[in-house]
Amino acid sequence: MLRHAVMIFLKDVRMEFRGKEALNASLAFALVVLILFSFAIDPTSEQIKEITGGLLWILFAFSGVLLVNRSFVREQANDCLDILLACRIPASALLLGKAFANMLFILTVELVCLPVFSLLYDINLFQLPLWLLGVCLLTTWAIAILGTVFAAMTVNLRLRELMLPVIVYPMIIPALAAAMRLTNLIARGEVPSGDDLIWVRLLVGFDVIFTTLSIGLIDTILVD
Repeated sequence: MLRHAVMIFLKDVRMEFRGKEALNASLAFALVVLILFSFAIDPTSEQIKEITGGLLWILFAFSGVLLVNRSFVREQANDCLDILLACRIPASALLLGKAFANMLFILTVELVCLPVFSLLYDINLFQLPLWLLGVCLLTTWAIAILGTVFAAMTVNLRLRELMLPVIVYPMIIPALAAAMRLTNLIARGEVPSGDDLIWVRLLVGFDVIFTTLSIGLIDTILVD
């Protein structure tokens, strides 16, 4: 299964970086929103540190859904999805390969947006780089795995661009809430400790539970 997942991952990465349609659209959206908010919010205000997590992760959630929406759309031409499944590629390998590709795309957007945010809002988000990396990886995986499995569910719907966000956003609220809280602490230069560590456990638990459920249900979603 791992070999097949890597094959799907490399295929999706090559296709996306060759055209960059979804990636460019998502990145442009994220940067425009950051710039617009910089005009609406006083960068010198201390209160900006209290909304850093909310602003960033709402932005990344919206950008992420724009990216994952195309996960299975690419396979609709010439019945490619049916061909992949007929080649005895496990549905779980297809899901994981696409989820890791989507995670890479979302991380690319975050890699560009985080320094821009720090510059526009005069906040050093890189005081605790390992904590920031950990929060980004855990939360991005939550968005990627949930977005990918629901993209598989909605791929044949005419209004999939509308239905996917409606389904995904309520589901990722716990992960986003934890990421927002932890990012606010990081923006203030505070290492999460004590009661704040419950947010780390929430993120880890969320990823484990929904990754397991997604792998268990993907055969029913795709094959049946």
